[in-house]
Amino acid sequence: MIELSFVQISRSLRQFEFPEIDLVIGIGTGGIVPACLVAHQLNCGLQVVVINHRDFANQIAHQTPLVVSTPPTPLPTGLKVLLVDDVSVSGKTLEIARELLEGNQVTTFVLKGKADLVLFPHISACVSWPWKV
Repeated sequence: MIELSFVQISRSLRQFEFPEIDLVIGIGTGGIVPACLVAHQLNCGLQVVVINHRDFANQIAHQTPLVVSTPPTPLPTGLKVLLVDDVSVSGKTLEIARELLEGNQVTTFVLKGKADLVLFPHISACVSWPWKV
């Protein structure tokens, strides 16, 4: 397991070249903290969708990711949305979230794994995130 400090993650985010974005949407629960960091850096709005696929022991809890909650008001269409999660292994959660955002230009971003944009593409081992207990 690799341990990454909050400072290392923050430094990497500051150096990352993000596309132009209107709104950041974090996938809860693992993507909430990274989405907050990115939204702050990009100085744009933040929303959260909660999609459950794995349990707290990181084991698959549902065969298909389950949408638990969406933003309280429907999003307008035509937005440039950055969809953020901590890790994407199969891409199923990002795929479900992308379907919820139909009508918007969606770019996926994860700290580790498979997405349009990946902060740590060279890390394949499990990571101990500083905000997880």
